[in-house]
Amino acid sequence: MQLISSEIQSQMAGSSWIRRMFEKGIELKKQFGAENVFDFSLGNPDIPPPSCAADALHGLAERVARPFGMGYCPNSGLPEFREALAAYLSVQQQVTVQAAQVVVTCGAAGALTSFFRAVLEPGDEVLCPAPYFVEYGSYCGHFGGVLKAIPSLPPDFQPDIAAIEAAVTERTRVLLINSPNNPTGCVYSQRTLTALAELVNRVNATRKRPLYLLSDEPYRFLAYDGAVVPPILPLSPFALVLGSFSKNLSMAGERVGYLVASPAMPDVATLINAVTLTNRTLGFVNAPVLGQRLAMALLNESVDISVYARRREAMAQVLRAAGIRFTLPQGAFYFFPEAPGGDDQAFIQALLAQNVLAVPGSGFGLGGYFRLSFSVEDAVIERSAAGFKAAVAAVSSAR
Repeated sequence: MQLISSEIQSQMAGSSWIRRMFEKGIELKKQFGAENVFDFSLGNPDIPPPSCAADALHGLAERVARPFGMGYCPNSGLPEFREALAAYLSVQQQVTVQAAQVVVTCGAAGALTSFFRAVLEPGDEVLCPAPYFVEYGSYCGHFGGVLKAIPSLPPDFQPDIAAIEAAVTERTRVLLINSPNNPTGCVYSQRTLTALAELVNRVNATRKRPLYLLSDEPYRFLAYDGAVVPPILPLSPFALVLGSFSKNLSMAGERVGYLVASPAMPDVATLINAVTLTNRTLGFVNAPVLGQRLAMALLNESVDISVYARRREAMAQVLRAAGIRFTLPQGAFYFFPEAPGGDDQAFIQALLAQNVLAVPGSGFGLGGYFRLSFSVEDAVIERSAAGFKAAVAAVSSAR
């Protein structure tokens, strides 16, 4: 008896390596004690929200007591939040954005799934540089889309423009990018983004159904050593940006994100209306109202990014000491080092034997590497050093 669809059955069989390793971590912590397990598997921001968040929440208490204080809001978001967000994004993206070009969503994931539902026909293709966030394939696959991953160029993992252009077909509907990138920490350069936008513009010159350039930017706030995350909206009329407040405000559980479309897009109102509709009909209805109000109050705030910068350096020292090759991440809170011995899954098992949890690169569409999240306490990074050295020694002796 088949209780579930074959597609979901397949997705369950290949379920996210991140979640599998996270669950393995829970098991190991019960067995050996939390202080003896070093879990780098999950990108769950552990830095507290900005200090003014508590005051903002207290200020919202009076609103809750009003009629409809926690009731439905428009499907596209609170009007006052859309206005504030439009002004904020106008500065960030260096182009004037109106509230009517913004949809507030249930996190960046809600923005992405609502967008895919609005634009994809069964069989349409979504091109994406690899490695990529593991859920992209499921997000587009729910609506008949097909994810086509194009390997990026090591060691810094900039997208391979020529390979992406060669992969474009009549069914290619979306070019999905993510910078700063999860899992590599790569920040796409101005040159890369301009080349991608020019590719999209060339393709659209002969299209009736446009190719969209969609930039997933939840880590935009987190770039190191003066790295600049260039804006994408000025580069193409068919550019869109989605983001969230999960990482920059440590509000991952509040599920507040957004999608913003280029104001130069022809008939942009039709697309925004479609995403507003799918945001409702997929069951999101509207992003959490309290989360929206909190994000609006903290719109110009951020967590203390110096903490992530310190942890990045500590993680780099641990990897260097173990003899593991890596490119120092320019942004986000991940390392994507080379797997010693070349077999990422074998090295993950060697790490597990030392109670160190990481995620194989094959889970992100590019084997031979592994991902580490340094959104963990400094002490976890420091105490993990011996485990990394032992895992490298174990795979070296096995060859």
